[in-house]
Amino acid sequence: MLARKSIIPEEFGLPGLASRLPRKPVFRDRVNKARFIAKNGSCNLAHKNIREQGRFLQDVFTTLVDLKWRFTLVIFTTTFVSSWLLFAMSWWLVAFAHGDMDPARKNETHCVTDVESFISAFLFSIEVQVTIGFGGRMITEHCLAAITVLILQNIVGLIINAVMLGCIFMKTAQSNRRAETLIFSRHAVIAVRNNRLCFMIRIGDLRKSMIIGATVRLQVVRKTTTPEGEIIPIHQIDVQTESALASNSLFLLAPLIICHVIDKNSPLYDLSAMELQCSDLEVIVILEGVVETTGITTQARTSYVSEEIQWGHRFVPIVTEEEGVYSVDYSKFGNTVKVSTPSCSARELDEKPYILIQTLQKSELSHQNSLRKRNSMRRNNSMRKGGGGGSGSGGSLRRNNSGLVPPKVQFFTPAEGGQSLNAVT
Repeated sequence: MLARKSIIPEEFGLPGLASRLPRKPVFRDRVNKARFIAKNGSCNLAHKNIREQGRFLQDVFTTLVDLKWRFTLVIFTTTFVSSWLLFAMSWWLVAFAHGDMDPARKNETHCVTDVESFISAFLFSIEVQVTIGFGGRMITEHCLAAITVLILQNIVGLIINAVMLGCIFMKTAQSNRRAETLIFSRHAVIAVRNNRLCFMIRIGDLRKSMIIGATVRLQVVRKTTTPEGEIIPIHQIDVQTESALASNSLFLLAPLIICHVIDKNSPLYDLSAMELQCSDLEVIVILEGVVETTGITTQARTSYVSEEIQWGHRFVPIVTEEEGVYSVDYSKFGNTVKVSTPSCSARELDEKPYILIQTLQKSELSHQNSLRKRNSMRRNNSMRKGGGGGSGSGGSLRRNNSGLVPPKVQFFTPAEGGQSLNAVT
């Protein structure tokens, strides 16, 4: 049986009409991607299947510095106790070989006085290495072996102390400790600055001691595929900033806004506001400099994924002048305000400059309207406060009501033939 043919033509049906409607571009939801650098600056990278573990032992000092504090303290405690036990055994053997532990030779000369057991030898080993010297136990000049053990224990003890003090100093003076007071804004913003679309972040230093020769580097990390089909999971692209173009270091006395102009050399050149939210890029920010008090180079890092980049926002000013002193309000460090910004890409702005002009004109008109509303509200409030009692208030009300008289309305009726119009008021 043949299907019944519809009376309505197919081109006027719902499928036909839906096919004629212009379709908006459909963007895929962004797949949750692991970030390369965490917000606190730590690298989200795990090293697996390292076969040559012995390379770490070739640089023992760096390995000890990189270890966590609990492992470092356990290693040092074990080293000290092992050295004390080892030399306690040496002192016990010296005393035993010389016959100092024989009760029959109590009145004869000893190598080490008052060493009669392993416990006393262990206590004497601690006194020698830590240079306590309680005065009860000591070596004599009649035993060359005891003098040799004393020299060896002093040398070993000095080496262990030097390594321990150097490791503790390096761990306490690490550059990442100073980086704890170098802060970044929680979000990055994209807005128009100097008639160009710019990517901006804010950095600051909480300490009064400055960072000398501070420099900021930006990198975009994304997954790319070469024309040959090679997949690069972590492709790092350098991003130029205004300070890098001027080849001068930053004077990080107060919080600064680091600006990257999105031009044709920028990896953000082809991204619009909608495409940015669907992209899997990550912007890494690296702040480097020399600590003024210690002279150690420090580095602070953070990153911004697409969800942390606010399109059409601008940082609020936080530096004010109060009684001849510049004041910084860190409570507003990461605050932003929404501004008029084209949602298209920087490439489209370069190809169609009128989009930016129209956006700026709309922004100016909205700003003027807000100023007018604010001035009218202030004027009304002042007039309400100025109205006193009785007659004065009645006169002010009459004056205000006089401006509320409805305007004269004119109605026009068509004349004969519709050629002329007569006004009726």
